[in-house]
Amino acid sequence: MTSSHGSGGPWSDLDRPPLNAAALRRALVFPDGLWTSLDVVATTGSTNSDLAARADELPEGAVLVAEEQTKGRGRLDRSWVAPARSGIFVSVLLKPDVPVHRWGWLPLLTGVAAATGLAKAAGVDLSLKWPNDLLVSVGGEERKTGGILAERAGEDAVVVGLGINVTLREDELPVPAAGSLLLANAISTDRDTLVRGVLRSLEHWYGEWVRADGDPVASGLQATYAAGCATLGRRVRAELPGERMLEGEAVALDGDGRLVVATEGGGTEAVAAGDIVHVRADS
Repeated sequence: MTSSHGSGGPWSDLDRPPLNAAALRRALVFPDGLWTSLDVVATTGSTNSDLAARADELPEGAVLVAEEQTKGRGRLDRSWVAPARSGIFVSVLLKPDVPVHRWGWLPLLTGVAAATGLAKAAGVDLSLKWPNDLLVSVGGEERKTGGILAERAGEDAVVVGLGINVTLREDELPVPAAGSLLLANAISTDRDTLVRGVLRSLEHWYGEWVRADGDPVASGLQATYAAGCATLGRRVRAELPGERMLEGEAVALDGDGRLVVATEGGGTEAVAAGDIVHVRADS
């Protein structure tokens, strides 16, 4: 059965039923909870852009889910395109009452929340590639199945977007290095179940982090991220701003969420932003 790509009605691909927005709201939106609203749209350009445009008028905890994104974005303005209803495309609006210098932990926090939530809901082990990728194992090979994009919005808000490949088949993958929960032999690919699992986990981790005033140690975030991070202990090549290249072993995360790389000369450098490549031992 081929993907509908948004044509032919919501049931044109019976392997990919639409999300049940009403059921998701009943399960996730409570008066005393983090999530204050949850909307599902059939298609949009970018859920991040849509929420960011309304950041000042919406309360914290607004959730926007799209069945299909036509202009989905990853880091460095890379495109993120997938067939309709083949994945989870969700953005959340957060207004953290913590020091702004700790907001850089939000993509890492979202990674921890997504990995732990999906491990329970889908029965798949996920690992984290610093700073914002979710990896699964497909046939013994590490593949990217999800990505996170956090952007400042409005006066005091951050929009965090999460894209996860759920039912993509091999012939639908955008690049050979991509994966999906289906290809990783997930026990469940029911997107309603997965969305609930991810958002409940995100509410838990965000609550712990805010209660700790954004402290990554006191909230347990730094230790949990490090424990699930596939980048640490690996040889990496960091493609940094200004076309600079850094190669060495990723040895730690510092208190600001930066990746600490031990270089050939015996020193270390903390990387705050850049493209990280896991270098194979035989390369």
